[in-house]
Amino acid sequence: MKDNSAILTIADVGYRVGETTILNNVSFTVSPGEFRLITGPSGCGKSTLLKIIASLLSPTSGKIFFEGKDIAMLSPEAYRQQVSYSVQTPTLFGDTVYDNLIFPWKIRNKTPDPERLSADLERFGLPQETLTKAVSELSGGEKQRVSLIRNLQFLPRVLLLDEITSALDEANKRNVNDIIHHYASKQNVAVLWVTHDANEITHADDVITLQPHGGKMQEANRG
Repeated sequence: MKDNSAILTIADVGYRVGETTILNNVSFTVSPGEFRLITGPSGCGKSTLLKIIASLLSPTSGKIFFEGKDIAMLSPEAYRQQVSYSVQTPTLFGDTVYDNLIFPWKIRNKTPDPERLSADLERFGLPQETLTKAVSELSGGEKQRVSLIRNLQFLPRVLLLDEITSALDEANKRNVNDIIHHYASKQNVAVLWVTHDANEITHADDVITLQPHGGKMQEANRG
């Protein structure tokens, strides 16, 4: 069941680079269990908005609130454990997939469970042997899924997803979509997903469309 109280509030957020306005007075809220999509033409500020919400960029105007608190006042490390950000072209580190998947465990001083890691890989359509595969040997679609699995080792309160299925075939796109919907509907995770995929848009609770030339938004309620 969705919680109608907002976990994230985006309040009149704007972003400028020099004389160029990328985002202009963007405002909306996201509640636990809500699945919202952000779409719009290339260059309208979708990825910039997610980076601001992820606390990787600072807005030039407006504020972001997490559970009613200005994120500028929160510890970035603690905030990013609750608000997880996955990107279209992820950065993987270390030598193997295993090095990446144990990272969330290590920073929490917990012992990873290799069987759990293998099960997570299989759930996302990756064979168990992927665990020992060199990062340099991964395809773009494999990197996207490994990055997402890494971010889901400890379930965040909010998932920020930026074109994370762009390198996947249709079957794997549907699988990832189903998994993310499960987290939203069954585990009350709030989801903000930047996408152009029509199937993902069809299943959204709401669609936020950013306009070109200044990132103004229009909101279409689908539910």
